[in-house]
Amino acid sequence: MPLALVYRSFSTFIARFSQNTFLGKGMACHWTCRHKLMKEYDSDKLRNVALVGHQSAGKTTLVEALLYNTGAINRIGRVEEKNTVSDWDEEEKERGLSLSTSLVPIEFEDTKVNVLDTPGYTDFQGEVKNAIRVADSVIVVVDAVSGVEVGTELAWEYAEVYQQPIIVTINKMDRENADYNRTLTNLKERFPAYKFIPVMLPIGEQAEFKGVVNLLTMKAYYGAGAERSDLPDAMASWSEEARMQLVEAAAEADDQLIEKYFSEGTLTNEEIRDGMRKAARDSNLKTVPVFVTSGAKNVGTVPLLEALIVYISPPTLRRVQKIDPNGERSFLMPPQTDDGPLAAYVFKTTNDRFVGTLNYFRIFSGSIHADQRYYNATRQLEERFGSLFVIRGKDQSSVQVLHAGDIGVVAKLAETKTGDTISTKANPIEISKPEFPTPLYQVALMPRTQADSTKMGTILTSLSQSDPTLRWRLDPDTKQTILEGMGEAHVNLAISRAEKLGVGLDTEMPRVPYRETVTKTAEATYRHKKQTGGAGQFGEVSLRVMHDPDNDFIFETKIVGGSISQSYWPSIEKGIHSVLPEGVMAGFPIVHVKVVVFDGKEHPVDSKDIAFQIAGREGFKEAFMDASPVLQEPIMDVKITVPESMMGDILGDLNTRRGRVQGMDTEAGKSVVLAQVPLSEMMRYGNELRSMTGGRGIYTMTFNRYEQVPGHLAQGIINAHKTLAKA
Repeated sequence: MPLALVYRSFSTFIARFSQNTFLGKGMACHWTCRHKLMKEYDSDKLRNVALVGHQSAGKTTLVEALLYNTGAINRIGRVEEKNTVSDWDEEEKERGLSLSTSLVPIEFEDTKVNVLDTPGYTDFQGEVKNAIRVADSVIVVVDAVSGVEVGTELAWEYAEVYQQPIIVTINKMDRENADYNRTLTNLKERFPAYKFIPVMLPIGEQAEFKGVVNLLTMKAYYGAGAERSDLPDAMASWSEEARMQLVEAAAEADDQLIEKYFSEGTLTNEEIRDGMRKAARDSNLKTVPVFVTSGAKNVGTVPLLEALIVYISPPTLRRVQKIDPNGERSFLMPPQTDDGPLAAYVFKTTNDRFVGTLNYFRIFSGSIHADQRYYNATRQLEERFGSLFVIRGKDQSSVQVLHAGDIGVVAKLAETKTGDTISTKANPIEISKPEFPTPLYQVALMPRTQADSTKMGTILTSLSQSDPTLRWRLDPDTKQTILEGMGEAHVNLAISRAEKLGVGLDTEMPRVPYRETVTKTAEATYRHKKQTGGAGQFGEVSLRVMHDPDNDFIFETKIVGGSISQSYWPSIEKGIHSVLPEGVMAGFPIVHVKVVVFDGKEHPVDSKDIAFQIAGREGFKEAFMDASPVLQEPIMDVKITVPESMMGDILGDLNTRRGRVQGMDTEAGKSVVLAQVPLSEMMRYGNELRSMTGGRGIYTMTFNRYEQVPGHLAQGIINAHKTLAKA
């Protein structure tokens, strides 16, 4: 027998021995982890699931338990110990929370389950959206103490957008104050359109949580749940009632099953399993299987692992929206196979100064082989795929081929970024992208050195292309480099990554892009005269400044009698133009003004271009200050969504921010406030909203118009500018 075959057979035996007996995990991990073996899986032996939920719901620790139960690791890591497979990045270890989606394939019962462990912190919504986009099902992890939180609701909303089947696991049942019934009731209240069907019931709660009742087999599974035991007598009645609900939900999913149930009053275990599988996948039924776990104590995790295979569709059944070469939208219809047209969506890109670029992709159709060239349909260029990898956390395993439905990684692509589709030039399919929220948090960046200034733009562009919720721009009004993200943690992480890529950055609060304009009409005459002994400088300009709401700047001449030669008119306009970007009052751009030059004087010898530039510039400044100048500020349309009980606090806070409420509504049991608020009052609103609502409030903000700044506030802005100018 060839040595490679012996090697693979032995590693497979070790892994299966560990799975079946839940013994010898150390031996299994010592072998498989060290050599990072992962066999090739056909499409029907693949499952893709996004693990989502609010921050600290226990997703990462739950993944550790799943890995441990399959022999992939020999001990369950802890977030606080900085040794988990998912949170392997140094930034994640330092902060003690997931900051990006981690790919963790789990091999169980001859099936590979690609688990996408997503961050729960609301700043990283883009990561969650992309993970749900490429998954075939969503497991929502809910804390048994805290219940449904804002991260839960956001992830649920994204799952609905892509019509993904949803499974719930009520986690951390071992914690003090954990309450299964309260959490289940909370889910039903928050998502009333859904039917939550328990598949497992907890045996005990809090410190007494020691196992689960499987309502399909009506057996008790203690600890991780590898072995069956008799049902506790005290749970018989509750279990029978819950099983009846399970059977009815399974029957509703299939006409044949419901006929049998009505005629015989029962279904076989296999029929219940098939019915629940169909019910979970049917978006019209809105059936959500509910499990119970403790990742930290490794209780109830094996039944959840089995559910990843039973209740999640194989990727061959996935329908996905695409954009055809003619721009029309259509669907890649199932079954998806290796023989279908190639369509692989890049959902994550990482940059490392030593490793280079890594692109994570999901193959919706077709297959990808190592050492081949493929076509980037989004950017319309070819890329060479060298080595292909399967990644578990940070550990890489080389593979030669990835089949339809699988998730893999390719290194060192030159142009491909997050959101691109890999296809073929003959059939350039593009997978439709998620719609990402508008960034809400801004900082101004300043490079520390000239070398940093040279590299800054390239690195910020690379980071923004990798993360669709991160943007950077040069603000033409304030002359600042602005980095925008979903929140303080999101932006700080981007800056940290930029520094690791070799650019030093300092930050400051962005300046509000105020504007200057006039409200009245005024005239001024300015004479520039300079005599230095030889040829001098002379130019006199009389001009009028007025408000023009329809144009940013209009320049006209109404000179009669040739008092200023036509050759000097462009010089006057050039002088005025030099003032517009910097303003006159407070250093902000001037808009909506019209200037009419109606008279002036020139000298046959001393008049020249520079003289009329200066006369035009200074005359404009004088007329501008006499035309009742004002500052204008951007007004934003703001939509704030909070629990109903917090509405009063939000309205009171908006009043302190000069906000004007435009309307109130209710969406999915939440209160929604629509308001118009000056941007200057919203610069750090995300932090304060999170503080006011305990993280349960969210908001969006878009530009509406410019409006005059109240006089008492405008004077403070002007004084601050003068102080800064003197410094």
